[in-house]
Amino acid sequence: MGELEDAVMTRVWKWNRPVTVREVLEDLQQERSIAYTTVMTVLDNLHQKGWVRREAEGRAYRYEAVSTRAAYAAALMNDAWSQSDNPAAALVAFFGMMSEEQRLALRDAVRIVQGPEETTEQENPGSAPDDDGR
Repeated sequence: MGELEDAVMTRVWKWNRPVTVREVLEDLQQERSIAYTTVMTVLDNLHQKGWVRREAEGRAYRYEAVSTRAAYAAALMNDAWSQSDNPAAALVAFFGMMSEEQRLALRDAVRIVQGPEETTEQENPGSAPDDDGR
């Protein structure tokens, strides 16, 4: 996604409702000089790429995000990781770039994905009940 597409999508995600070209334009114009037709073209491109859906409202459209910004970020990370010739090394390098806060968030995410039973077993190896159930 290009810089202008990201600026438009940021607003669509932030507002979390169907938006018009005019609304996005007026908000973008607080930061930069931009034409209505440019914003219309960007939203049309985002629609063609599958990032927004649109519904006709009179002679205009209302645009709404198809997925969340988090899903977009996850898709970017997955795409970058899948292009690596050494995925394990790429993950190690990525984890090395993370702040402590990001590592804690990652740990929490892994716990959510694994579920409470798997997490407990991994944190306490050998604590599984023996054949007698103890």
